[in-house]
Amino acid sequence: MSEALRELARAHGISTAYTTDRGRRVSVSPDTLVAVLAACGVDASTDSAAGAALAAHRARAAARLLPDCVVLRGADAARPALPEGAVAEVELEDGGGRAALSGPLPIGRHTLHVSARGRDASAPLLVVPERLPVPEGRHWGFLVQLYSVLSRRSWGMGDLGDLAELASWSGRSLGADFVQLGPLHAVEPGPLPDPSPYRPGTRRFPDPMHVRVEAVPEYAYLTGEARRRAERCAERARALNEAVLRGDALIDRETVRSLKHEALRAVHEVPLTPGRAAAFTAFTAREGRDLTDFATWCALAQVHGGAWRSWPAGLRDPRSPAVARAREELAAEVDFHRWLAWITDEQLAAAQTAATGAGMGIGLIHDLAVGVAPEGADTWALADCLAAGMSVGAPPDDFNPHGQDWGQPPWRPDGLAATGWLPAARLLRAGLRHAGALRIDHVMGLFRLWWVPEGRPPSEGTYVRYDAEAMLGTVMLEAHRAGASVIGEDLGTVEAGVREFLHARGVLGTSVQRFEYLGGSEGRHGPLPPERWRADCLATLTTHDLPTTAAWLSGEHVELRSRLGLLTRPEAEEKAEAAAERDGWLAELERLGLLPDPEGDVVALHRFLCRTPARLLGVWLPDATGDLRPQNIPGTSSVHPNWRLPVSDGRGRPVPLEELPGRPLVPALTRVFAALGQRGAETRETCEPSNTCEKTEED
Repeated sequence: MSEALRELARAHGISTAYTTDRGRRVSVSPDTLVAVLAACGVDASTDSAAGAALAAHRARAAARLLPDCVVLRGADAARPALPEGAVAEVELEDGGGRAALSGPLPIGRHTLHVSARGRDASAPLLVVPERLPVPEGRHWGFLVQLYSVLSRRSWGMGDLGDLAELASWSGRSLGADFVQLGPLHAVEPGPLPDPSPYRPGTRRFPDPMHVRVEAVPEYAYLTGEARRRAERCAERARALNEAVLRGDALIDRETVRSLKHEALRAVHEVPLTPGRAAAFTAFTAREGRDLTDFATWCALAQVHGGAWRSWPAGLRDPRSPAVARAREELAAEVDFHRWLAWITDEQLAAAQTAATGAGMGIGLIHDLAVGVAPEGADTWALADCLAAGMSVGAPPDDFNPHGQDWGQPPWRPDGLAATGWLPAARLLRAGLRHAGALRIDHVMGLFRLWWVPEGRPPSEGTYVRYDAEAMLGTVMLEAHRAGASVIGEDLGTVEAGVREFLHARGVLGTSVQRFEYLGGSEGRHGPLPPERWRADCLATLTTHDLPTTAAWLSGEHVELRSRLGLLTRPEAEEKAEAAAERDGWLAELERLGLLPDPEGDVVALHRFLCRTPARLLGVWLPDATGDLRPQNIPGTSSVHPNWRLPVSDGRGRPVPLEELPGRPLVPALTRVFAALGQRGAETRETCEPSNTCEKTEED
């Protein structure tokens, strides 16, 4: 590796070496550095090209008057160092006038203008709060994948009407303060070989397949053939829903989406009343070009397929004259997709209103996926901000010895800087709009991401750094404006100092019982005592990527992996290790006096969570029904029905939403959490089957 290549990579935030989870130092190959630099628009294909690029970079850096972005945290934050004799002025956002950099500045996204050395320069100036407020007191709620929570009114998968019901019931009857969801982002059109909600076509808009069709106001006014079309779709959807609830079919997103789109096309034909038309106009104005781009992409994808890089050349650039002409030709279809986005947004708002109206202190917690599909709407509309030919993943570690390739293009640091981080701000704003909190998947991506060049194994990737102050400043500003909290999914390999950095800014972490050990998840010197858990976090027993608690207790998760041919060691060894892990935790519960528990080990483990100082406590909804099947086993889409299973009981029988109140574990778990706050205590009696249960110290 030439010194020029090494320095050029470092200048662009590209790591030339990294440290594994076991502390081993690994050098990155020159070929990887050249490929990553090329994805950032830098030619380093030869030593001379690298030298020239490095010289040009140094010249630009020396001539700069301002950094890409200036972030001031709090009213008393130190102002940035400026060139000697520079004159600075702040242009306040939204035409709010001008102010001196040295004076008080309101929280917001402003523009800093500087004049020095006979030149002018500008940069985004983010004035953000010193720290995001974290929820006061302690709160609990359910963690769900919405598609899996079917009611008898669903169309084959859980929808936003079901979400409103779940929030209203759990808030009023159980004293829950939130419902945390998996991503609701819109997915790619066409076949779904990987139905993962973490691989969307866009993170900017939710998917209309989550809509409850009958709840769209115009549905009530369908007549004639339009009504018959919608009712035929509803009849087919009800049959599909019944098959899923009988256990005769898996959740089939493609069919659900097709039926809903056909029915909604009929509903779209109903003229809007003046008030509804005004609301639709206001929505389209608010969402602006992002909505136009998304709706245009949807319309073009219906004609040319979802892989936009194979479209006619003129249609690959959203700003091209060819796209403008196509938008006019497909105006009716573009309008339909704008309308779909609007009615979906309305039902999301209604679900959050149902949650807060039920007394929930937080309400909905939405999930922002780490990336998007490589040929979806976002990569088309934001091509300059996403690195083509690169994929986000993870280096080899104990969990995945070959590393991980998630098949999603990463943000380009230079592309984000050129836009003032506005694309990131807009998708955060969308995720926070109807939420009390936002979970950011793989929050470490605000600092660095593992880039894997296309066609190479994950082990041949490298870390690329981002402007963490700008990235997190954008998060803090949007969360502050929404009055919402932020939860960072900080599981796995986390760089030293990242958790502390996030904690100082009020971003909650994520703690999962399966990973909480003395000595870390690698050392595993015994379960981490509850008093040593973090306070500013969301604490849970499991996640959508891990076995359910019932499966973990019984050892069913090992038997499942054995049946699927996924074990790398003899089954007896795997079972022995799993049993030892479980028994270690049960011994810790006995030490704390939480076992034996007449209501079972699952309840005792949740009592353990209450012993931690965690502010937020999450109950994986399948744990409340005794479900043994995992929603997802990473990397097994060809052998396991990932993301297609309804919430079920311990025998695999689907449990519809209407039956959840009658599940024995639900009142038992509610009693566990009732003592967290006064709200819980007030609602406790409504969810107990009898008044014979006395409060205990464990409660």
